Amino acid sequence: MNREEAFSAEQNARLVKNAEAYYRSMYLSDVSSWNLRDRHMAETLDELERHLGWRGARPRIVVWAHNSHLGDARATEMGGRRDELNVGQLMRERHGRDAVLVGFTTHAGTVTAASDWGAAAERKRVVPSRADSYEGLLHATGIDRFMLPLRGAGSHLAALQESRLERAIGVIYRPETERQSHYFSPSCPRSSTRCSTSTRHVRWRRSSAKPDGRTPRRPRPTPSACSRATPRPHCPSQVAPHR
Repeated sequence: MNREEAFSAEQNARLVKNAEAYYRSMYLSDVSSWNLRDRHMAETLDELERHLGWRGARPRIVVWAHNSHLGDARATEMGGRRDELNVGQLMRERHGRDAVLVGFTTHAGTVTAASDWGAAAERKRVVPSRADSYEGLLHATGIDRFMLPLRGAGSHLAALQESRLERAIGVIYRPETERQSHYFSPSCPRSSTRCSTSTRHVRWRRSSAKPDGRTPRRPRPTPSACSRATPRPHCPSQVAPHR
């Protein structure tokens, strides 16, 4: 067995162990199961870094995932109200400024999502963002698309400190109850290092649909009253560009 095969076998064994703990906790504590899942993701990143850096050179790793996993949970309702953590938070705690979190957002467009867990995936039109949201604020600039740095100083940071809503769309999208289902209250400058937005163009998202076109069944609710978008409307974060 060579080094790559050994690493693959070890990771699969770790996955089985962590999955057993995750599914057991899922029926006991929603927060516990969420935290176990994201700790597993962070643990996998640590192992991958060690594996890729065995010759001595420190690797650079890009992680593409939903903003709910890669935005810093401490700056959102996840950490503030529900005691949830996520990969973005863990990477910042372990790597400091070397962890670059990039959140992606959009004002309007279309999304591939289902109306409920286990339902068929549909192409849905995203309702234009609310004026009191980060998406609405970015759209009001009139700039078609841009990347906004959230580290250091700048007059834009003061404007972003004002309390605003942020939209989150994931596997599930319910436009008829969008305010209740898809908006939450984060702190954009604290949750991300940079924010990338496309304010007018249609954005596409590939849902976690099964081969038959249906979304997976899931016995636990999504992280924030609904789920988070990809491009999840949120000025939050990713451990490498995304969202």
